[in-house]
Amino acid sequence: MTAEPSRQSAHRIVVGVDGSASSKQALAWAVGQSRLTGAVVEAVTAWEFPTAYGYPVPVLDVNFSELATKTVTDAIAEISVGADARPIRYRVVEGNAAQALVDASAGADLVVVGSRGHGGFIGALLGSTGQHLVQNARCPVVVIRDSVAR
Repeated sequence: MTAEPSRQSAHRIVVGVDGSASSKQALAWAVGQSRLTGAVVEAVTAWEFPTAYGYPVPVLDVNFSELATKTVTDAIAEISVGADARPIRYRVVEGNAAQALVDASAGADLVVVGSRGHGGFIGALLGSTGQHLVQNARCPVVVIRDSVAR
């Protein structure tokens, strides 16, 4: 698999990638689904400037866009190990992750995200991004739990 900047495609599976184990599991699941459907996988990573309330937080010489790009390309490289050569496109967006994924869901066949469940009852709850997607996405949403094997 290769990582490449995103272009629109007729059939897309959008995946939210934040570098967490659950988002990598979601990416792996989406790649498997793309083999079945022929859809292109588009990994979306969003970033925002850190905010602080009260005291200002100095942010010196940090390129958040570059960090986000590294996060998504590293996740793609990790998922691509030992797999057949299917390209995974990516997009890095400045803004709220949930809204970026809702926007990316327009025209997509499916949106896939990981769940950062904490086990037990709490683990049964959706995270805020997953909850926002389930309520607002413009296509079906799949939430991959941490316990799902690749």
